[in-house]
Amino acid sequence: MAQDYEATFPRDAWLDDLVSRSIAEDVGVGDASTAVTVGADVTGTAAVVARQEGVVAGLPLLDILFTGLDPRMIVTRLVTDGARVAPGQTVATIAGPAATLLTGERTALNFLQHLGGIATLTARYVTAVAGTGCMVLDTRKTLPGYRHLAKYAVRCGGGNNHRMGLYDRIMLKDNHWAAAETSLAELVTKARRLYPGLPIEVEVDSLDQLKLVLPLQVEWILLDNFSVADTSRAVAVRREQQSTTLLESSGNVDLDTVGGYAAAGVEAVSIGRLTHSAPALDIGLDMDTP
Repeated sequence: MAQDYEATFPRDAWLDDLVSRSIAEDVGVGDASTAVTVGADVTGTAAVVARQEGVVAGLPLLDILFTGLDPRMIVTRLVTDGARVAPGQTVATIAGPAATLLTGERTALNFLQHLGGIATLTARYVTAVAGTGCMVLDTRKTLPGYRHLAKYAVRCGGGNNHRMGLYDRIMLKDNHWAAAETSLAELVTKARRLYPGLPIEVEVDSLDQLKLVLPLQVEWILLDNFSVADTSRAVAVRREQQSTTLLESSGNVDLDTVGGYAAAGVEAVSIGRLTHSAPALDIGLDMDTP
């Protein structure tokens, strides 16, 4: 059974505001090109078409965007988010006033291309670690204002979300270590007292640091910029210490190396490029002649 990714689509007032602002920055004082092209009484239909193979994400935005422009618009989705599509495949059709189709086209495609690119790249990483039991995680390296959509797109690609923000996990990185006035053990104790419901993750950049952190029994340890060989050693150290702490690899993990990190025995790999460097999925909008 296909997973219903759209059940977790991040619909809220902030999304309506984001869509409205995105339209406003494009239209400005008015869509001059459309004004000289079609009259208000002209209707038409358009097909939203995948130009390349990939995974689609963000299709519910079509309804929000086009019906927000004109409630007469009718959006028919032919696939659901998370679907793998082939070049030339129509993923949705839109019918209504032709002027609205033309005005909303670019903004709609900007959303779909960006989110589809994230989902498609994520799916490639998920395929690369298949059979290892290792999760593919995203990071907080997202376009400001787009985080909930970007992380939704990661889920559509079969990936998993790391923390959504600074509020849902305590993550003690090297800069926290440098700024702290107490020892790491004292920081962990303080974190447990102040935020008993939050998991704790500590970043380490060497095997020596790993050996110091494992006895603290935090939920996660992030192995920052470890080689695959050192990652295997880290997994062995954890086993020797009989620790239940989960290990996450991060730092310059790419499609060529992710399989090696997963096979080394970590529970997760986190990959910033899923959201900060995913190439756009080529999706177009083809108008029928009115």
